[in-house]
Amino acid sequence: MITSGESAYEFRVARAEDTKAIGALDGSFTTSTVFEVSVSQHGFALREIPVDPPLTKVFPDDEPAGDEDGEHDGDFGSRTFVAVGTDGELAGFVAVSYSPWNRRLTIEDIEIAPQHRGRGVGRALMGRAVEFARECGAGHVWLEVTNVNAPAIHAYRRMGFAFCGLDTTLYADTASDGEQALYMSMPCP
Repeated sequence: MITSGESAYEFRVARAEDTKAIGALDGSFTTSTVFEVSVSQHGFALREIPVDPPLTKVFPDDEPAGDEDGEHDGDFGSRTFVAVGTDGELAGFVAVSYSPWNRRLTIEDIEIAPQHRGRGVGRALMGRAVEFARECGAGHVWLEVTNVNAPAIHAYRRMGFAFCGLDTTLYADTASDGEQALYMSMPCP
């Protein structure tokens, strides 16, 4: 249990009864800056630029990660962790998977309900993911984020993540066409 200001949260592995709330969580965000990506023959550069009016991004519906008990059968290291407020409301979740061949824990998805952002829920969920990474023997934690999600990029950097790659085609022909996928990682402490 973590207490943040007036709020307390329970952190645990997702259960079957969490599936509907995970799928319904509002993961949208609004930002007044985005990261502009410049690609050259020798690599890429990022520059944070303002956008006016602010950009609001609503992600398309997606199936929640994991099966009903927060794990994938037969998959060595997949879990979904949730944060639940004292009112029983889902405050956020993080879905992760572990790949033994390269000792990588991947953050498949992390979402915090808008009314619970800025209260340490995301950091605490990421902490659960890192604990699980240690249990699996991971050497690093890795994630993908769109270049327009400046709030998440700033949060990940504060948590110790650094940029490690770019994919300019991942979102082609999707609702996110025109955005670039940024990859970030951090050593597993």
